Amino acid sequence: MGYIPRHALSGLRNYRYRGVDKSFLSNYVLNPFWSWFVTLWPVWVAPNMITLSGLSIVLFNFATLAYYDPMYLTEKGGATGPPNWVYFTYVLGIIFTLKQARRTGMAGPLGEMFDHGCDALNTTLECILACHALNLGRSWWTFASQVGTLANFYLTTWEEYHTGQLYLGVFSGPVEGILAIVAMFMITGFYGPTFWDQKILTFTRLENVEWIASRVPNIAMNVSFMFLSGFVLALNIVTSYFNVFMARRESGGPVIKPLLYLLPFPASVLLHVAWLNHPSLSNSDIINSPAFVPFLCTWGLQFAHVVGRMILAHVTSQPFPLWDSMYIWTIIGAVDANMPVLIGRPPLIQNSPVNTEKFVFVILAVAIVTYARFVVMVISDITNYLGIACLTERTPAEVEWEKVLISRFRYV
Repeated sequence: MGYIPRHALSGLRNYRYRGVDKSFLSNYVLNPFWSWFVTLWPVWVAPNMITLSGLSIVLFNFATLAYYDPMYLTEKGGATGPPNWVYFTYVLGIIFTLKQARRTGMAGPLGEMFDHGCDALNTTLECILACHALNLGRSWWTFASQVGTLANFYLTTWEEYHTGQLYLGVFSGPVEGILAIVAMFMITGFYGPTFWDQKILTFTRLENVEWIASRVPNIAMNVSFMFLSGFVLALNIVTSYFNVFMARRESGGPVIKPLLYLLPFPASVLLHVAWLNHPSLSNSDIINSPAFVPFLCTWGLQFAHVVGRMILAHVTSQPFPLWDSMYIWTIIGAVDANMPVLIGRPPLIQNSPVNTEKFVFVILAVAIVTYARFVVMVISDITNYLGIACLTERTPAEVEWEKVLISRFRYV
């Protein structure tokens, strides 16, 4: 059973990419740089190969972290931590996460799916790397960072589905947010992760200003970074809904109903919180075990599957997917862990720390297989129907022929 019904395949040919970018940095600094940078790639390289190269570098960054700091997140600060120069390599992973459409001036449904799929995976990996750089360690702050990061991505995909265009405001995650992370990685590279443990008022010397010191809590800079991220998320929620509201009003559609399609994400967050905060063992038994990073990676893969289906519904003009089968595993984990509260008996599966870790690793394997199946089937359906290549090298003649085939997918 495929992900694209036969009757929905025709929607691929009607798809048009539409985007709005109001960022000054993007329009006057980054876009000229990206336009020059992608010309360094040979024209015969498949567009999606460049996107995949960005994900590959982030995966390499993640592997580098695991190699240098295998105790990552077992306690605050991990073990000895990687050498400071490693944090500079994380910047390369972000730089290479760019869009091939900047070179060709075109964006088709396959490129849209491929780009969003790689970005969805990058989101979780970069979040884990950033939390390590901020020295947040194994904590609820790291979990909260994952929530905020995924929420922004879900919000953007939800907005694109209902407005028909990707909207980047004056301040957006894919532009200013990424630059902030680049700056954070570079500071960590110079001073190390413990730099962010300093109190913000102490570091800025504002603790000597009585009016400020008496009103503003002197929290650590890494914690203040989390509060700033929360403020940005709240601003994005308001902005995204305003864009959806205006688009729906212009089209004559309902303006309240789209809000219902936001509910699956907070529901999944509540399930993960219930799972982590279960009373069957210690209060934070997954957080304090080697299963925490796999737990976050599992959620990231599940999330990638969810938003992948959302963007697939967008490019094929299908109904918004409210339910996803990947939620089943989170429900099982949360219900099993909370059986002492629900029915007054020990968990059936997670009845010990060892079994909890095994269960997390099992569902991680299931998530990998499920998402890989989704990727293969969707790429196969789209390439077969449109008659285009995905990752294969092409001759100049094939490049020109592909341009003819997808010329209808130009930016508007």
